[in-house]
Amino acid sequence: MAGSGTASPLITAREAGLVACQRCGRVHDRATAVCVRCGGGLRSRDDTSTQRVWAWLIAGIIAFIPANIYPMLLTNTLVEHSESTIIEGVFELIHHGSFGIATIVFVASIVIPLGKFMAVAYLAISVQRRSALNQHQRHRLFEVVEFIGRWSMIDVFVVAILSALVQLDSLATINPGIAAFSFALSVVFTMLSAQSFDARLIWDADRKSPQ
Repeated sequence: MAGSGTASPLITAREAGLVACQRCGRVHDRATAVCVRCGGGLRSRDDTSTQRVWAWLIAGIIAFIPANIYPMLLTNTLVEHSESTIIEGVFELIHHGSFGIATIVFVASIVIPLGKFMAVAYLAISVQRRSALNQHQRHRLFEVVEFIGRWSMIDVFVVAILSALVQLDSLATINPGIAAFSFALSVVFTMLSAQSFDARLIWDADRKSPQ
């Protein structure tokens, strides 16, 4: 009732009989099967979302293990051959006084991937059980995961640039190690995991959970 001071309960688009296209955002009647704007298929919810999220996430975690165990860079010079993992590279940068670069590499290669694993796993669990975070906080967390995903390939880019630039025949060469391939796979799998998550399930989870 107007003027009573009581806020009206929020309803979802699904409860209002509407469905939005996940490609272009056009809103349709829930009975519509194909978007009239872009031709994409319309589904109120992706029932297989959680299963695909866990499958891609587990694959990303598995690929992340060899990415940190095996060498990322293979360096050959006239006098020596050296191999360095991500962590060894960080310590070497610290040893040479490059603290800023060491911090960037550590955060981009270790902290961010581990943070993404935990964030995506938390979001997947939150749609099955009651969460300590409210709906808006979980949507914000999902947006953060999607945003930082585009910066996750920084290590692979650095290795690719070094490999292309440092090719001095017998004097010195730098080649990517197997860890570079594993790290790239881990990033791709984690991005696919995040993209597979249907954020609309967050609203359903709170409505199903006991207050």
